[in-house]
Amino acid sequence: MRVALDATPLALSSGGLSRYTSELVNALAAEFPEDEYYLVSDVEAGRRRSLPPARNLKFGPGPGNPMERRWWLWGLQREMGRVGAELFHGTDFSVPYLATRPSVMSLHDLSPWMDRSWHSAAGRVRRRAPLLIRLGIATMLVTHSGAVRRQAIDRFRIHPERVAVAPLAASARFRPIRAARPRAPYFLYVGALEPRKNIPMLVDAWRPVRDRYGVDLLLAGRSREDFAGLRDEPGLRILGETADEDLPALYSASLAFVYPSLYEGFGLPVLEAMQCGACVITSTDPAIAEVVGDAAVRLDPKNRRAWTEALLACAAGGDWLDHRRERVLQRASGFSWRRTARATREVYAEARRRFDG
Repeated sequence: MRVALDATPLALSSGGLSRYTSELVNALAAEFPEDEYYLVSDVEAGRRRSLPPARNLKFGPGPGNPMERRWWLWGLQREMGRVGAELFHGTDFSVPYLATRPSVMSLHDLSPWMDRSWHSAAGRVRRRAPLLIRLGIATMLVTHSGAVRRQAIDRFRIHPERVAVAPLAASARFRPIRAARPRAPYFLYVGALEPRKNIPMLVDAWRPVRDRYGVDLLLAGRSREDFAGLRDEPGLRILGETADEDLPALYSASLAFVYPSLYEGFGLPVLEAMQCGACVITSTDPAIAEVVGDAAVRLDPKNRRAWTEALLACAAGGDWLDHRRERVLQRASGFSWRRTARATREVYAEARRRFDG
C-alpha cells in the first residue's frame, strides 16, 4: 500500500500533534516495510523535518504552482497523483475535499466543539471537519480512546463501523532516568498552557503545599496565545517550551506528575510520565482513565480541595509513592507505537474496503 500522510503537524516545534505524526509514520515504516509512506504538506517546515532514514518513508515535493496552493481542494490531489498514493491519512482533523481516494481522518478529541473558550483559533476546524465527516468524504475516522469514539458517534451521528480506536504510545526515550537531586522537590506539569488544561486551579491547589513543605511547581510547555498567563510567585517555575530530550529527567525526578485537564482525547504526557516511573495525579477525564487504569490518583478537576489534599499527601512521602511508581511502570508497558501502527494500518485496510465496496 502507498499512503500519503499530512505532514503539516511536523511544522510545530513541540506538542502532541507533532509527536503523534512523527512517531506514527516511523512506526508504520518499520512495521510494514512492504508499504510506502509519503509525508505531504503545503507548509515548507512540515516537509523538511528530519526523520530517521527509512527506505519506504519519503517526503512529497509540495505545491508546484499558485493553483496548487489551494491545497485541500486542488494541490493535495495533484500531490497524491505525483507520488501514486492510494490512500490519504489526515493526521489533524482534515482530508481532501474531493473524495477521489479512500481517506482516514484522525479525530484527536472533540474539544473544538465542546467549549469555544478552549480554542480561540479553531474556527476552521470547527466548521470544516463536521462536513467532511457527515458527508462521508472522510472514509474512516480514527480516535485514540474509546471515550472519544463514543463522543464522535453521538455528536456527528455516524455509523459506529466508520470509527476505530488506535491508542497512542510514548516514545522509547521516555524511561526512568537517574538524575541529580533537584534543588527543591517539585511537582511537574507538561503540556501546552491553554484554557482546558486547568492550570489556574492547579496553582491554587499547590500554594498550601508550597507553604507547608516547600515543594515547587514546574510548568513545562509552550504558552498558547489564548492562555491568560500567571503572576510570578515563589516556587512557581514556568519553564516554557522544553526539549524532548530534557523531559525524561524532569519526569523521573519529580515528586509527582500533575495533570488536571478538564478534557482530553488521550493524554500523552500522562503516559510519558508513567513510562518514566513518575507518580501520576490526574483528572477523572474518561480518556485519561483508559490510559492510567488504577495506576494513578484520579481527582475531579474542579475540586481544588481534593487536589490540595492529594498534593499534601504526596509531599508528606511514604511507601505509597514507591507503590504508585511500580504500578505506573507496569501499566505503561502495555502501550507501544508498534501496537499503534498495527491498529492504524488496519484502519487503512478497512478504508480501502469501504471505498472500493
